[in-house]
Amino acid sequence: MIGRIRGVLLEKSPAQALVECSGLGYEVDIPFTTFFHLPDTGGEITLHTHFAVREDAQSLFGFSARLDRDLFRLLIKVNGVGPKLALAILSGLDANQFIQCVETKDINSLVKLPGVGKKTAERLLIEMADRIGQLEGPFTVAADAGSKGVSMPAAADSAVEEAESALIALGYKPQEASKVVSKVAEDGMSREDLIRRALKSMIPAGQ
Repeated sequence: MIGRIRGVLLEKSPAQALVECSGLGYEVDIPFTTFFHLPDTGGEITLHTHFAVREDAQSLFGFSARLDRDLFRLLIKVNGVGPKLALAILSGLDANQFIQCVETKDINSLVKLPGVGKKTAERLLIEMADRIGQLEGPFTVAADAGSKGVSMPAAADSAVEEAESALIALGYKPQEASKVVSKVAEDGMSREDLIRRALKSMIPAGQ
C-alpha cells in the first residue's frame, strides 16, 4: 500500500496531479479540495495517498489532508460508492463539511452533489454515521502541499472554459456548469477561483 508520496509537482489539473518522486512520475487522481491546496508547478508537494488495484487498472488517489484520505477509504466501502463518486463527494464538500452533514443528517447538501441521488444520500447518512467514529486525529493539511491554490495566468475566456470543463468532469451537466460559472465569473478571476465560487454557489457553505 502506498500511503504517502512526496516529490516535485510537475503538472496539475482539477482532477489530477503529476508528481515526480525519485525519477518516477506518478499520476495521482485528486478531488477539487486538494487541487485548491496545490503549490505552483515545480514546487515540492506531499500527498496522503490510497493505492487501488483492480483487474483492469491500478490507480493512485491523493489528498492534501490525511482526514480526506481516511474519509475516502470509508466512503468507498459504502454500497454503491466507488472511487469516482467518492472523489466527487470530496470535491463538493471537504471532510469536515461531510462529517457535519452526517452528524446533522443533512440530506439536502448531499443530493446537490453530482451522482448522489436521494437513495445514495440516505445510504451515506446511515452507513457513515457509524463509520466516521473510526477517523482519528489530529488532521492537518500536509505542510508541503501549500496553503492555497496558486492562480495561473489565463485569458478570461480560457479560465471560464477550463472551469466549466472541470465541473463537467466532476459530473455536472454542461448546461448547468455553464450557467453557474457565468453567474459567478468576474474579470480577472483565475480558474481556481471560478471553480471554488461555482461549487459554493451549488452547495452553500454551512448546509
